[in-house]
Amino acid sequence: MAVLGATGSIGTATVDVINHLNVVDPQNRWCMRSASGHRNLNCLTQMAQSVQDAPAHLILSDAQAAADYCPPPELANAKVSVGAEALVEAAIDPAIDIVVAAIVGRAGLESTLAAFEHGKRVALANKETLVVAGPLVRERIEKSGAEMLPVDSEHSAIFQCMGTCSSKPKRLILTASGGPFRTWSTDQMDAATPESALAHPTWEMGPKITIDSATMMNKSLEVIEARWLFDLPADKIEVVVHPQSIIHSMVEFEDGSVIAQLSPPDMRLPIQYALTYPRRLPCQSPPLDRTQTWDLSLEPVDRERFPALDLGFEVARVGGTAGSVVNAANEQAVGLFLNGEIRFTDIVQTCRRVLENHSYQSDPSLETLLELDRWARKETLRCCGQIA
Repeated sequence: MAVLGATGSIGTATVDVINHLNVVDPQNRWCMRSASGHRNLNCLTQMAQSVQDAPAHLILSDAQAAADYCPPPELANAKVSVGAEALVEAAIDPAIDIVVAAIVGRAGLESTLAAFEHGKRVALANKETLVVAGPLVRERIEKSGAEMLPVDSEHSAIFQCMGTCSSKPKRLILTASGGPFRTWSTDQMDAATPESALAHPTWEMGPKITIDSATMMNKSLEVIEARWLFDLPADKIEVVVHPQSIIHSMVEFEDGSVIAQLSPPDMRLPIQYALTYPRRLPCQSPPLDRTQTWDLSLEPVDRERFPALDLGFEVARVGGTAGSVVNAANEQAVGLFLNGEIRFTDIVQTCRRVLENHSYQSDPSLETLLELDRWARKETLRCCGQIA
């Protein structure tokens, strides 16, 4: 396996799963051959030391960090590389069977596309790949026969609910926790601090995805992802708020049946299923305690307070260059908010402005998408008064 984004929340949970599978699935040897991280060398080293077989390849995104890195004796034989080309090299390594695409944001795009192009099974946790380049991903999968297994709990739930059904579902119903501001007014959100936005009520995630959950941009990106992952138009996708995060998503079929997947909020379950599919093995994720009363409520989304959803459905409908622009604008705007340079409610408003300011193309090349990614980041800074 190649675990790209190993030091993030998905990556660290994946290492737990790998070690667990080597206990419950001894006939197979689960090996993390390659692992990538950003600047957290201590975390990357500890993870590499914790697995049964030490990785043969470590990839860092920061050149200075790599230059200063002194691996411990257990990792003395590991190759240490830097940058996007090294990520692609790891993704297409002939010795790799499964690529866990867990790099946050657009930075994971090229390596994930390369894995699809080379026919790998991709455990996809990098939703931005489909948001930015959904049609290109589907094209590569059709040519190479690669497998795309979702790791996001919502998309994994849909994948499990669809099972072996030969007909397309009538509707996909994504659930959203509502984030820390589910009951906040717009005025309260205007004054929200990064600390309050990072206090997610049910999930422990990295800062970027936690802010996306607070704006519900994360759910918007998941709508776009679902559109390409399951090849359904935007008008066949819905979002409902489910604060308990037990129902991970639902699928409605033509006969009126609605099938849901339920489990306590723990990412090790969808990660393991993406690795072992179609097998189901004992998992570290805690079981649903059926000895207590569960309040499983569903609420409509207030789209006036959370305008990111309308933006996400619009991008899912039009496709083309819209996903690349909105994703880049959001990444930049989230960074500005975390640095205290814009208000919380400015994030989605800025994404909308940047989208409206760009020249839309319906069938862009990868080069065009990457060029627009760079343009949208600069345009976000301009819209927020950071550059002239």
